[in-house]
Amino acid sequence: MDFGAAMFFTDYSISPADLAQALEARGFESVWAPEHSHIPTSRMTPFPQGGELPKKYYDAMDPFVTLTAAAIATKGLRVGTGVCLVAQRDPIQTAKLVASLDQVCGGRFLFGVGGGWNAEEMADHGTAFGTRFKLMRERIAAMKEIWAHREAEYHGEFVDFPPMVASPKPAQQPHPPVIVGGAFPYAARRALAYGDGWIPHASRPQYGDVTEFVPRFRQMAAEAGRDPASVPVTVWGVPEDPDRLKRHRDLGIARVVVSLPSDRAGAVLPVLDRWVELIERVRH
Repeated sequence: MDFGAAMFFTDYSISPADLAQALEARGFESVWAPEHSHIPTSRMTPFPQGGELPKKYYDAMDPFVTLTAAAIATKGLRVGTGVCLVAQRDPIQTAKLVASLDQVCGGRFLFGVGGGWNAEEMADHGTAFGTRFKLMRERIAAMKEIWAHREAEYHGEFVDFPPMVASPKPAQQPHPPVIVGGAFPYAARRALAYGDGWIPHASRPQYGDVTEFVPRFRQMAAEAGRDPASVPVTVWGVPEDPDRLKRHRDLGIARVVVSLPSDRAGAVLPVLDRWVELIERVRH
C-alpha cells in the first residue's frame, strides 16, 4: 500500500517544491493538490464535511502550477490533482495542461477528477449543478480523444468540436490514470464507467469506514466486466490510526492519502515525521 499526501497550497503554506522533496525523502509515493478556482461569497452551498468552510479553500493555488513545481523538484514522486474540477474547466485547454505536465514530470502525473460540490462556484463558470456529472463525463471522453489521436474530434451534448490537432500527447499512454473521486455508490459507478481508479473520502460524514464499501465496489467491477485490479482504490483523508491503516492494507487498498494542514514547514514536517513512524508500523 502506497502513501501519499495532499495539501491546499497557499501563499502562507510550505512551498510545493519543499513539500515534495520532504515527501520523497521520507518515502511517500505521491503529492496531491486540490482545486477551487474561487469561493462565491453567498456561501449557500453547505460544506460537505460540515461546519464553516476552512480558509484554505478560499486561498488554494492552481493545482497544475503547484504540481509542476513539485515535479521539477523531485525525481520519482508522483504528482496528482486531488481533485481537478473538470466541470469547471475547458476540456481542450485541460487536455493540454495534463499532457504538458505529464511530459514535464516524465509520466508521473495522476489525474484525479471530481464533479465538485459548490453549486455557486460552478455557476460562475457557466456549469449547471444538476448536469455536472454528465458534463464531466463528456469532457473526460473528449480529452481521451485528444490524447489518443493526432487528429481528434468529439460530438456530444455538452462538448462538440470538429477535427483538430492538439499536442503534446501525454508521456503515459494512452493517458495518465483518470482516478474518479466521490462517494459510494455514484462515484464508484463513474469510476467503473470511465475511470482507472476510485477515490472515496474517509472523512465524509456519511462514512463510518470506507473499507465497508470496497468488497461491494469490487463486485460491481466484476459485474461491469472490469478487472478490479484495473480500478484500484485510493482512500483520501486517512487518520493517524495504525489499526485502520492495517485494515486498509489487508483489504488491498492501493493507496492512502494524508491531508496536511496549509502551514509552514515548521508545522508540517513534524506531521510527516510522525507518519514515517506510522508507515513503518503498518508495513512491518
